[in-house]
Amino acid sequence: MAVPRAIVRTPLVLLASLLAAGTATADPAQLALGKRVFTEIAEPQCGACHTLADAGTTGEVGPVLDVLKPDAARVAAAVTGGIGVMPAFEDLTPEQVEAVALYVATAAGRAK
Repeated sequence: MAVPRAIVRTPLVLLASLLAAGTATADPAQLALGKRVFTEIAEPQCGACHTLADAGTTGEVGPVLDVLKPDAARVAAAVTGGIGVMPAFEDLTPEQVEAVALYVATAAGRAK
């Protein structure tokens, strides 16, 4: 039996769905990894373009994340696929993407 095309999901869509559904729980270690991805690991570093108070960053190219308050699914989609002038961060592992997405959503006040 053929699987309908609408049911076939890419890993990105699946990750975003899981994050949006709140099935992934952010523990302190995961949030710490997410902050490290945001401030140190990602190249270019996220704070070069984005302001996020918790991270102590004041970038002015991209949206102010404290104001935008993106949910984790939105962050994961932007990190993996890029958006506007923001590049896709292809060198990050799925664990790092999930961690930075949950960190940004939590730090910006959007996570559950």
